[in-house]
Amino acid sequence: MDLRFTTPELRRLDLAGTEVLIAALASDERPPHGVAGLVDWRLAGAVSRLIETGFATGAVGEVVLVPGKPKLPFDKVLLFGIGAVETFDEAVFREVIGKIFETLEGLKARTAVVELPGRHVGTIAPDRAADILLERAGNRTEHDVWTLVEPNEAQRSISLVQERRRVRQA
Repeated sequence: MDLRFTTPELRRLDLAGTEVLIAALASDERPPHGVAGLVDWRLAGAVSRLIETGFATGAVGEVVLVPGKPKLPFDKVLLFGIGAVETFDEAVFREVIGKIFETLEGLKARTAVVELPGRHVGTIAPDRAADILLERAGNRTEHDVWTLVEPNEAQRSISLVQERRRVRQA
């Protein structure tokens, strides 16, 4: 799996151009924050309406598909529930990452733009998140490129983790 980066800005996401955008949805964030908030803004409150009607709750294990086009360059926007921000931990991160892998494999999507769970609120450090992600990816060949949505300083931290893993494997 190759990791690339983009910053959490709508203009930058517009340039990413893959089939799938993955965002985290917390059960206690109203309105949604992070990439889910950016999507909500671009889709004129569509995510907020899903929350208001109870269709989307942000519960751990929940996956909600939202059509992205024509307002976003992505065919599919997948919102993954991460539960309450205050109870989010590594165990939840691992569970949600596993669900993301399964879902992308089911969709036969080899590339995606991904907001790692819990990163938009800083409940998991970028280097730790990358370590767990790459560990969980293992030798899966179904995933070619993930473009992670991260601020510049986190991108550097994650790049170091990725480089250390490459050196160890060589």
